[in-house]
Amino acid sequence: MPATQTTPRAAPPTLSAVTPGITTLALAHPNRLPQALAAQAGIGLSRARKLVSQLCDAGWLLREGPVNRPQYRPGPLRQVVQRYALDGLEEDRPWRLDFAPCFDLPPAVAEMTQHAFTELLNNAIDHSQGHQVTISLRQTPTQVQLLVSDNGRGLFETIRQDFAIDDPALAVLELSKGRLTSQPARHTGRGLFYLARLADVMDLHANAVAYQHREWQPQQWVRGRAMREVGSAIYLAIRLDTERRLDEVLRSASLDGEGYGLERAQIPLRLLTSERVALESRAQARHVAARLGQFRQAELDFSGVARIGHGFADELFRVFARESQGVELVVRHANEAVTRMIAMARAG
Repeated sequence: MPATQTTPRAAPPTLSAVTPGITTLALAHPNRLPQALAAQAGIGLSRARKLVSQLCDAGWLLREGPVNRPQYRPGPLRQVVQRYALDGLEEDRPWRLDFAPCFDLPPAVAEMTQHAFTELLNNAIDHSQGHQVTISLRQTPTQVQLLVSDNGRGLFETIRQDFAIDDPALAVLELSKGRLTSQPARHTGRGLFYLARLADVMDLHANAVAYQHREWQPQQWVRGRAMREVGSAIYLAIRLDTERRLDEVLRSASLDGEGYGLERAQIPLRLLTSERVALESRAQARHVAARLGQFRQAELDFSGVARIGHGFADELFRVFARESQGVELVVRHANEAVTRMIAMARAG
């Protein structure tokens, strides 16, 4: 007789496989969590009880009540992962229904997290031209971490198509300025500008390119290791003990710090440099000056810039400054060589 073929059993779920959904499950089934996990994962009750015990030990769950009738609730580690079709999606519903009830964040951090969540989801809905978005929100004892990923055309391809900017470094430079939008009737172009100032860590991944922004390196975007070729993935993290407040961040680009106008552009010039590329040409200066007429002040951050050429300095500090007298150019973190070249250009 021919040998009977048997279908191999699926491997039982690991701890990491069940953590993305355990917070929601614990809130829905506090009195019968092992049974709910067994049904959801398709495993036996004894295996589910073992996983629940491991989740308690790891900080994902808290166990309360008597031994024979335990109750479970989310612990200091929490996570929710959801995937949505973008067509017809409204960004407030996922936050209100699926995410906000599952987390225990300090009020100021919750406010900033909701702002980031809805901004990034709205960007995916309005700009990605994708079909679906995946959102992961995780809380640890020290920070909250948000990742929004879509399967659309990608952030840098969007900027290339809408603004004819095919260099990712120039694209990030424009995002750093703020007010970059292809739909001015619907958007102000401030979303990513403020999110970079809101978060302690922010990563942009799209079109096989990655850039990173760190709170301890203010106004500096650095090239990172690309992890995504299709669509966009934007990650940010906020410390639970942060002293930042959403209202302060939203007022930070006004000249007096009181209003909410985006009056000050902050430009990290290091973006346009590398080991083999210095700030030398007039064309580079024109890239820096692009759209600065929309602002009252431009802070030019020369951190990490060793030198600039005469053409660059003359185009920006004499030609542009003369043609755009309503824009104040403020120099930050320039070394002695850069300062001398700027002074020469301003002197004419």
